[in-house]
Amino acid sequence: MSTPSLTALPVRRLTPRDLADCADLSQDRGWPREEYKWGLLLAAGTGYGIDDPAGGLVAACVVTEYGPRECPELGAIGMVLVAERHARQGVGRRLMRHVVEEMGTTPLTLHATVYGRPLYEELGFKVTGRAETVRGVFAPGGPDPEVFIRPATAEDLAPVLQLDEEVFGTDRTHMITRLPAFADQLCVAEEDSQIIGYAAAWPNMADQVVGPLIARDTDTAKALVSSLAAHTDRRLRTDVDMRHEDLLIWLKQRGLASTGFNTVMTYGIPELPGDWTRRFAPLTVAAG
Repeated sequence: MSTPSLTALPVRRLTPRDLADCADLSQDRGWPREEYKWGLLLAAGTGYGIDDPAGGLVAACVVTEYGPRECPELGAIGMVLVAERHARQGVGRRLMRHVVEEMGTTPLTLHATVYGRPLYEELGFKVTGRAETVRGVFAPGGPDPEVFIRPATAEDLAPVLQLDEEVFGTDRTHMITRLPAFADQLCVAEEDSQIIGYAAAWPNMADQVVGPLIARDTDTAKALVSSLAAHTDRRLRTDVDMRHEDLLIWLKQRGLASTGFNTVMTYGIPELPGDWTRRFAPLTVAAG
């Protein structure tokens, strides 16, 4: 029996103490539990949820804000989930309307699945791009681009933050400074003592997710991925902006296969800020 008046249930802020319930919600919808990723998002962003009177969560999502704390310049919405037993009852619409209202004039972005896109369009989100998810065992072979790659050090943090803000289009300090502890690997590309790219790889269930991937050009992006792949025996997974066709072709030649697509959408701005030509893959589609 469904709970009556689901759309009248209050939306509340989530905390790291809600981690297990968030992971349960993921599992309920057939997603991996992804507790590691949920932990990062709940610590760095703001979670919103609706409690199920019977226990657990009816719905949840996370918003990661970027830019000045007092006046965010962008909010990335991710992990939008509604429990299967409460699906198609307006709960997702209620949660998303609350988030949009809560964010006020802050521009928003999200990666939508084919199932979620109609709701987001109804709320006023516009399509601005597409990303392709590729996954598989990376097969070394063939000439790699001659780009100098090395592990990042503490001294690299300031130039990495500067590069990231330039490419992403707004300040992500509170997220990027978490990467050394969150990621298994964090490396930089360097030329003439200048950092021209950086990338991280972090564990997600059986995969090693590559992201963020920021690079001066495609050869630099390839070199960063090759370096990360050389230091793991896990399958690689990443979400590549489909405008970077050359990188996608190369990844598939190296053993990764397409596993799906998502639509990049924005609200309140015509397109994402920053320089897409150097932004190859997000940290995660749930946080940009």
